[in-house]
Amino acid sequence: MQSLQQKASEWSGVHPSDAFAIDETNLFEALGGIQPFIDLSTNFYNRVYEDDEEWFRSIFANSVKEDAIRNQYEFFVQRMGGPPLYSERKGHPALIGRHRPFPVTHAAAERWLHHMQLALDSVAQIDPDSKVKMMNFFRHTAFFLVAGDELKNQRQGVACKHAASKPSSG
Repeated sequence: MQSLQQKASEWSGVHPSDAFAIDETNLFEALGGIQPFIDLSTNFYNRVYEDDEEWFRSIFANSVKEDAIRNQYEFFVQRMGGPPLYSERKGHPALIGRHRPFPVTHAAAERWLHHMQLALDSVAQIDPDSKVKMMNFFRHTAFFLVAGDELKNQRQGVACKHAASKPSSG
């Protein structure tokens, strides 16, 4: 049985060494602190909340945009070498658990990544090399969450797109 990380690498097309290249440099310091992360998350969520696809917007319908922006940039800051803002306010990130209420499908991951790429492209303070490292991390992490969602669905007896064709025994 594949681990969630192996599935994330397979589905995302991002090798773990590329996904975690963000750990080789303190991006928080390299990018000059918190502002690029705030700009990235603000731009990202503005795009998400204005998305043309109702099915995608509906994933975020019960979230307050300002809270989503803060949660995201605080997590990014913490994960990319800055102070532990997210953990100090909300506890351990526990990404799969925190995303459990949402349908984290392959299509949703691709749509999320589409908006994140556009948001990254719009933030001039983030240099091209950092953008590549960040996008590799985001892509791998998005599909890590898809793998976690499919595991949750399998445990609940809900067939997933990649499940074997035999009926579940549970």
